[in-house]
Amino acid sequence: MSQKVNLNAYFERIGFAGSIAPTLATLELIHALHPAAIPFENLNPLLGLPVNLDLPSLEKKLLTDRRGGYCYEHNLLLMAMLRDLDFTVRGLAARVLWTDPGAAGRPPTHMLLAVDIGGATYIADVGFGGLTLTAPLRLRADSEQATPHETFRLTGGEPDWVLEARIGEDWRALYVFDTTEKSADDYAASNLMLSTDSPFTRELRVALSPSGKRLALRNNRFTIHSAGEPSESRLLTSVAEMREVLSGAFGIQLPPADLLDPRLQAILADAGVTEV
Repeated sequence: MSQKVNLNAYFERIGFAGSIAPTLATLELIHALHPAAIPFENLNPLLGLPVNLDLPSLEKKLLTDRRGGYCYEHNLLLMAMLRDLDFTVRGLAARVLWTDPGAAGRPPTHMLLAVDIGGATYIADVGFGGLTLTAPLRLRADSEQATPHETFRLTGGEPDWVLEARIGEDWRALYVFDTTEKSADDYAASNLMLSTDSPFTRELRVALSPSGKRLALRNNRFTIHSAGEPSESRLLTSVAEMREVLSGAFGIQLPPADLLDPRLQAILADAGVTEV
């Protein structure tokens, strides 16, 4: 028996109102609103807490508890919501090149979606942190595609596709993927690794993509990238300041202080910050 999806809670969380017909326009609106409202964040791995991928857990964490998550959480939730709206959606897997250009031959550690609309396939991905897509991309090679934030393109195909973003005058590869559909079991091992034995267990990484901006927190460095303007960056120097940015700028309903604060103190100590 399929699980009931809480569409009303999802729409409230992302601020969606409008037609729910399974059209490209609906997908584009949802894809813009989701990463503007639900942050990418890795607090569970950082605090030694599990990352559960079943739908009730995803809805509780990202919708009811007003938290965020990483790629599997964001895109599994989006996939469930889109399927309930009668979109044809497949879960895919990718190897991340952004931080590791040599990862093309390694097991995939990222999830994205393929959405079929009107005989065309679109890539959707609301869980790639500081460069997450804010619009679906047509699965078509060598075509520059504008989004509300950066311009992207897909190269290759048959079978491996590479997603690239234009950063300044350069094109930078984000990840490589094929269109083979994946199952929950395919994601389970990678999710376990990411949540227990990866940089996500040691570094704080948070991102949000509201209209015209990208907000990023990497350990104690908070950066605001505004369209057409120089980036603003500052170092956070206290647990109180980090908590304020997490809850204020990113809108995260914070975990209990007895779990969170010691990890924030450790991050500040690793950065050479001594609180007075």
